Amino acid sequence: MREFLESKYMKILKGTLISWILTFILLFIYAVLLTYTKIGENTISPIIIAIEAVSILIGSSIVTSQLKKNGIINGGLIGLIYILLIYLLSSLTVSGFSLNMYSAVMMISGIIAGMIGGVVGVNLK
Repeated sequence: MREFLESKYMKILKGTLISWILTFILLFIYAVLLTYTKIGENTISPIIIAIEAVSILIGSSIVTSQLKKNGIINGGLIGLIYILLIYLLSSLTVSGFSLNMYSAVMMISGIIAGMIGGVVGVNLK
């Protein structure tokens, strides 16, 4: 059991969880700013993509710094799992859910952010 908890797969899930926690924190901060400042609603889509990318980048950097190898693959997996979970939950909870160009941008940016974070993490000393 201990081997499984310390395995590469658990670390990848840990990176995904770190990314989700960061996303919730950053989205809460953005929601407060959106509510109490004059920030326009037209900023919602780009800010959400940026928050998602930054969260995945940080989560994958932390985990791949522990794994020390295959950063681009492991980081990409963290981004992919993160995105798949978002779309799985969205399809279950949002009526009329569909994939569109915005979805494609989020998927691609999430995976690329994970890959970049993975490379950064592996090269941290």
